[in-house]
Formats: sequence, C-alpha cells, structure tokens
Amino acid sequence: MEKNDNHSQHSHGYGIYILVWLALMALTAITVTVAGINFGNLTVTTALLIASVKTYLVLTIFMHLRSEDRTFRIFVAVSIFFLLVSFVLLFSDYSFLR
Repeated sequence: MEKNDNHSQHSHGYGIYILVWLALMALTAITVTVAGINFGNLTVTTALLIASVKTYLVLTIFMHLRSEDRTFRIFVAVSIFFLLVSFVLLFSDYSFLR
C-alpha cells in the first residue's frame, strides 16, 4: 500500500529552537523572581500569564502545532478551553474561601 502523507515538513533551523529555549529559560527566571516578590493577588495572575506565554511557545515551535491539520488544532483549542473553564471555577471557589 502506498502511504499518503499530506503533512508538509516544516522544520525550523536550530537557531530558532535555541532562541525559544533561551526565552523559556528567561521566562522561568522571571516566574521564580515574581514568586519571591509579594504582589498580592497579582502574583498568581502574573505567574499564570507567563505560563501561558511559555505554553504558546512550546505548542507552536516545539510541537509544530502551526503545521498540523485543522482538526488537531481544534482538539487542542477545545482542551485549552476546558482548562480555562477549570481555572475559572477553581479561582472563583478559592476567592470565596478567603
């Protein structure tokens, strides 16, 4: 049988991987620094924002999400949506406990 492969190879050079890795390391350092500073309620918000940026970089560069089929991208978007719903429910419950 002939294998019908519709995926086009979108390989990045090593330079882009190194730059993204350095960005991830810098964002991790910023997250650790922010965790040591007391911003009140903004500490968790800032950490989640930085984690979202890191997630975007990993999904688009290392996992090649841009070059995947539309169906796969829809599944990822649905899973991220349910993750956000879980976070909203968690933090709304957490805010009432204080």
